[in-house]
Amino acid sequence: MFRMGLTGGIAAGKSVAAQRLADLGAVVIDHDLLARDAVAPGSVGLTEVVDAFGPGVLSDDGSLDRPALGRRVFGDDDARRRLEEIVHPEVRRLAAEREAAAGAADPRAVVVHDIPLLVETGQADHFHLLAVVDAPAQQRVERLVATRGLDEGEARDRVAAQASDAERRELADVLLDGTGSPDDLRRQVDELWARVRQEVAEELDAEELEH
Repeated sequence: MFRMGLTGGIAAGKSVAAQRLADLGAVVIDHDLLARDAVAPGSVGLTEVVDAFGPGVLSDDGSLDRPALGRRVFGDDDARRRLEEIVHPEVRRLAAEREAAAGAADPRAVVVHDIPLLVETGQADHFHLLAVVDAPAQQRVERLVATRGLDEGEARDRVAAQASDAERRELADVLLDGTGSPDDLRRQVDELWARVRQEVAEELDAEELEH
């Protein structure tokens, strides 16, 4: 099994890259989706969130009221850290379960962990390869304004809240250029996929020869 980390600044094009990898046959584990699963109704994570922040973070149907929780932790570093202490370990547990299942099903599986805050959470050295979708901050601000209905100030705040472009580039094994069209990015992913599949095949062939 080959483990790849995939990250990039907001609006750099990471979602396009992740979808292309999935189309090509990778097992993509979306950590944003796992973060939702971690606090789903009936989960231990949701119980811990309510214990930490009170019943006011619940909707009438018993699910997490994300806007209410956001207001509770916004601008409060201690509250944000407390939330991360609850959610991050649960996300990693769920990711490990999915990765183990993929490896058991296919020893040649390429498992891609799609993690927006991979660099910020200190996970850069957890993978055989770390791919970063890269685009300048100003271009990403313009994309956020054009496609997500944010004003420029909100877009700049979103970009500034993440690691810098330089921090991501420094840790990347592979840089994918997200400045062009989605098709341009998909072509780069195709090239990366061919390299990864060749590496996986060579490693497995070597292991078979040893045995």
